[in-house]
Amino acid sequence: MVKGLLNAENVAVFTLIFILGSSVLFCPATAAPTISTIQLGNTVFIGEQGLDIRPAMGTDTILGWWASGASTTSSPDYTISVSNPESFSVNPSDFASRTGVWYHLSSDYKVNGPAFTVNDPTLNLRVEDATVGVDVTDKWVPTDDDLRFRIETNLVQMVQRGVSSVPVTIKVRSPDGGIYSSLLNKDGASTSIDPYQISSTPQYTGSIWSTKNRAVYPTGTYSIWVECNVNSMNDNYGQSGKTISSTVSLLNQDQNPLIGNKAYVTNPTPVVTTTTTRIPAIVTTTVTTALPTTIPATTSRSMEMVTSETIPTTPSIVESTAVPTTHTPGFEAGLVIAAVLFGVVLCMKKK
Repeated sequence: MVKGLLNAENVAVFTLIFILGSSVLFCPATAAPTISTIQLGNTVFIGEQGLDIRPAMGTDTILGWWASGASTTSSPDYTISVSNPESFSVNPSDFASRTGVWYHLSSDYKVNGPAFTVNDPTLNLRVEDATVGVDVTDKWVPTDDDLRFRIETNLVQMVQRGVSSVPVTIKVRSPDGGIYSSLLNKDGASTSIDPYQISSTPQYTGSIWSTKNRAVYPTGTYSIWVECNVNSMNDNYGQSGKTISSTVSLLNQDQNPLIGNKAYVTNPTPVVTTTTTRIPAIVTTTVTTALPTTIPATTSRSMEMVTSETIPTTPSIVESTAVPTTHTPGFEAGLVIAAVLFGVVLCMKKK
């Protein structure tokens, strides 16, 4: 009797396990959202391919676009027939000049509502010295400082698709041409930069790169950029500032490049420099200048050392109407003799 009950219980247990197991195996699981699945109203970017746009299209197979300001009651300015909505491509040839809202249309080209928005991607990267808190993009940074990156992009709109972050790749090329897939901070902790996940803009990476390890990060000029190849967008588009940022440089060395001597000194020796100061000789110069004829009693002693010619401010000019007399040498003596003779002759006449 007991044995029969045990057998019956075992059969019931096994039956329950079988039913539960079958439900797990045969019931379809809810698919996790993927970065390639486009829901109604999501944003897609030029260059993406392999997108599943069925949730945004419904049963329609035509996409329509109207230029800015145009009414959707009129005929669309551009249409695309979607042959495979499960693997759709945002081709640059169709969408590069037609960003904005795209509508899904019925077979007779009537608007059934917006499907998704097409955006032109943007991507930019800056390098910051976290040790001193300055932007060192295309500049110099001293060895031993900690660095971080600042990423600005509109690609974070991809999180609308139900994902938590968007993968990008930060490229750091060393002076010898090698490219790092991860970076070490001052504590030796490694951070992957291929890929690196972003979820906001601007996004800071934190101090993930310390240049003090000379064996890993030699002195010299590094080239740095960031790119995004989600759904092969960089492969298909690949324009600077869009799916790949402009390349910036960073000079990592021990001494400021503005200093002439670039030799690295580990234990500098103090040097006493003797400077010879030459005292210029005192030169006395005669200066013709207008000075008052009378120098006040309070004049500084230093003025006594100035040799000057004193010239009246307004020279006195005396004009004479007399005609100047020209005298011959000995003329005065002749006059005296003539006067004496004249007197003698006068006296003789009176006698």
